[in-house]
Amino acid sequence: MSILVTGGLGYIGSHTIIELINQNEEVVCIDNLSNSKITMLDQIEKITGKRITFYQVDCLDKDALENVFKKHDDIDTIIHFAGSKAVGESVVKPLLYYENNLMSTINLLNLMIKYHVNNFVFSSSATVYGNPERVPLFETDKIGGTTNPYGTTKLIIEGILQDVYKVHKELNIAILRYFNPIGAHESGLIGEAPNGIPNNLMPYITQVAIGIREKLSVFGDDYPTPDGTGVRDYIHVVDLAKGHVAAISKLRTNSGLVIYNLGTGKGTSVLELVHAFEEANGVKIPYVIAPRRAGDIAECYANCDKAKKELNWVATHSIVDACRDSWRFQQYFTKMESEK
Repeated sequence: MSILVTGGLGYIGSHTIIELINQNEEVVCIDNLSNSKITMLDQIEKITGKRITFYQVDCLDKDALENVFKKHDDIDTIIHFAGSKAVGESVVKPLLYYENNLMSTINLLNLMIKYHVNNFVFSSSATVYGNPERVPLFETDKIGGTTNPYGTTKLIIEGILQDVYKVHKELNIAILRYFNPIGAHESGLIGEAPNGIPNNLMPYITQVAIGIREKLSVFGDDYPTPDGTGVRDYIHVVDLAKGHVAAISKLRTNSGLVIYNLGTGKGTSVLELVHAFEEANGVKIPYVIAPRRAGDIAECYANCDKAKKELNWVATHSIVDACRDSWRFQQYFTKMESEK
């Protein structure tokens, strides 16, 4: 049997593929390369010693997507990472986000049902909780009231999955609500390397550290948090990747539809993360306070007891680990780019 990974050359997808290979899983990867690089195939091979099967396919292209299903009739599981993911961009380009995120998922679900692929892991987000009524957040807490189109697409897709499952009880669906992935593989060979200006905090920090960006803009210092900056649950990407492996094991027991938070259970502010990076790597990060961004909230972190109990999964990497690994990757990536 094999696992189809959409958006598999992206940040979270590539790390997850490595963990799947480590578990001797066969992987088929598709990616449209809109926010990833084809060279990731080489990096995955360097780390694992295995060349994965890859197709440059956009999940919006129904015919090209179906061809992958036709070529690989042994697919039993799909991990769906492909989608647009920048909160700020989604506020400016809502239609792009609704089309890309909703239709890619609908296309996949239609093909799953047609080709009798029963296991589906969905890359959801803590944004579905909206502006939290309390922290830490539990899977049973109220969802909705999302503050940006990106989060709303995740919320709608969760609803689609719930409705599809009511009709297709043969499906096993894991909805994984990510908190804030940071870090990189310990080898330094893969990490977060967005095209253009980073939308996420850690790659912006590392680009300031390496000299690509002049300074970091901290969006808001007047939130009701200990230091006024936003508090998030920053989870090392390798821990997150291992969470997907654990979720697949759960699905293969005919779990039905299950929902899990994947985070550390601890909140860290923007400035705390900046200072942790400085201390971990001995690099100063100049920053300025900028106005709040539309769609941002004050505080968000997880309770992960359910994942621990049902998946036997916990995050084991620290914020310091993530800062060191991110910096190691940024130095490697910048060196590679300069040598082209």
